[in-house]
Amino acid sequence: MKTYASLQWQNGILRLLDQRLLPHQQSYLDLKSVYEVAAAIREMAVRGAPVIGVAAAYGMVLAALQNEINSLQELQTILKNSAQVLVASRPTAVNLSWAVQRMLKAADEPGLRTIADLRDRLLREANDIAAEDSRTNRLIAQNAFPLVPDTANFIHHCNTGGLATVDYGTALGIIRFAHENGKKVHVYVDETRPRLQGARLTAWELSQLGIPHSVIVDGASGFLMQHHKIDLVTVGCDRVASNGDVANKIGTYNLAIVAKAHGVPFYVAAPTSTIDPSIKTGHEIPIEEREPSEVSQIGTETILPKHSAVFNPAFDITPAAYITAIITEAGIACPPYEKTLPLLLKKAQTIHRNCS
Repeated sequence: MKTYASLQWQNGILRLLDQRLLPHQQSYLDLKSVYEVAAAIREMAVRGAPVIGVAAAYGMVLAALQNEINSLQELQTILKNSAQVLVASRPTAVNLSWAVQRMLKAADEPGLRTIADLRDRLLREANDIAAEDSRTNRLIAQNAFPLVPDTANFIHHCNTGGLATVDYGTALGIIRFAHENGKKVHVYVDETRPRLQGARLTAWELSQLGIPHSVIVDGASGFLMQHHKIDLVTVGCDRVASNGDVANKIGTYNLAIVAKAHGVPFYVAAPTSTIDPSIKTGHEIPIEEREPSEVSQIGTETILPKHSAVFNPAFDITPAAYITAIITEAGIACPPYEKTLPLLLKKAQTIHRNCS
């Protein structure tokens, strides 16, 4: 039984589940300013591409609710500055900039004559983005269902469940939907160094949902595929290039190579909001580098020699050649992705328009 929410809007306050404290403590942050939202995203109190997009949307609402705004022009300037603050907090995940641009577009609509009009319009747009995320996740899970054998052993990297989204999950949502609809599933959960999103978060979510699982070290996937039957690998993503290259949590590329070598299907669960048609290949995706302490420390304990340097990219790029299919709310894209992804983007516009 799911007893948590990654994000809630409550009477002018954005309430976020602080994911840094899981699995030992279920504690919420009450955020009242755009700067607090940006800090929560940057410091990974909230993480996961879909939910940070929604958090950013509500961050824009908080920016608009500031006191002592004297004119629509002043509020528009505040929103543009707030958008820059939010986008800079996590540069790799395209959902973040996508949501912020939607909010700016909503704020620029004709007919908004008062500050109150603009505030109301922004809140409606943020609520729509949140509702779309929940609906999108369930459609992804339904589209993936025929790909999952009746008895299925998964490998899953990072965390893509209800913690990383508003509600159901993307790649983990596929697993959840299969479990809830009678398929016998077991999940091998990559611990996902250095922040252990798999060991801390995915294992916690699977425990909450009653789904059988085993936590493995990131380097164990090859051994598993050699000696145990692995039916499919499912991962989420933070951005998809036009050619199908995918940016996701560091270690995804390694896992994709191993899956390809062993003939194991490698599926990426991706809301169409993560598809970035403005870039041709993954080489154009900015890769965030994070603090050395994430690697050099476990908890408060330093594990490296004093003078050892650290290189800590948060993401890697998995080339399209290693990806069996990209599963979206609008359907499943197979190679060649340059042709199939645009078709799904067009179909998704119709889906979301009909549901709005």
